[in-house]
Amino acid sequence: MGAPKALRRACRVRLLLDTHALLWAADGRLERVAGNVIEETADAVFVSAATVWEIEIKRALDRLRAPEDLLGLIDQSGFERLPITLEHGLEAGRLPPIHADPFDRMLVAQARTEGMTLATADEEMARYGVRILEVSRG
Repeated sequence: MGAPKALRRACRVRLLLDTHALLWAADGRLERVAGNVIEETADAVFVSAATVWEIEIKRALDRLRAPEDLLGLIDQSGFERLPITLEHGLEAGRLPPIHADPFDRMLVAQARTEGMTLATADEEMARYGVRILEVSRG
């Protein structure tokens, strides 16, 4: 049972999924509270081009297992595609050096630029002042 429609409309939650949040959601391994927010409460859930890029690089290096039809999975899940813009690049480049991972820095920049909440298990991301939905594996 989800949140009442009036509450969902009042929340106006736009989520950006970090890489592990996407993969856990795809496998049905995301803990229940975050899963409910993604499935029922969020007005829109986005997957960044940076996330797809990261997954494919790590897959090529044999450091990550992910569904073969990643784009189909994203589309089937009803997630929206978020391209990388010049504004995102500027923001990512101007972030303080809290996090060394360029993919995570891009996700922070996109969340900040687009006014989104970042769904992540990485506690370091909050140090950038971006809204966080903490996720974990269920």
